[in-house]
Amino acid sequence: MRIDKFLWSTRYFKTRNIATIACKKGQVRINGDVVKPSREVYPMDNVIVRKNQIDYQLTVLDVPESRVGAKLVDIYRKDTTPREAFETNELLKFAKDHYRKKGLGRPTKKDRRDIDEYLSDDDMERPKPED
Repeated sequence: MRIDKFLWSTRYFKTRNIATIACKKGQVRINGDVVKPSREVYPMDNVIVRKNQIDYQLTVLDVPESRVGAKLVDIYRKDTTPREAFETNELLKFAKDHYRKKGLGRPTKKDRRDIDEYLSDDDMERPKPED
């Protein structure tokens, strides 16, 4: 079975097209080698998939006929992803939340729109000076 189809059928990606794109970007490795979407996958292959800044490591146990239910995924693969990978992702989440506090630094696009809207409303309310 093709690696893109395998990743789709074991529910790592929502669509097969997204799995294909991930392979083309070099986010999928089999036994340490970056692979194309058409690469065949066999039992006992070690696959590394980079998704959402986490390197998922899995071992292929069997090849499914087609897409399987979420409860049956463990029959076809063994997830060997270290727990530290998920903990690192949690730390990144906290870092992003506190990166820029409100009112500091350059205004974002949304802030800029709010400022422009406020200034344009202000101009409309003022009476024009008479010369």
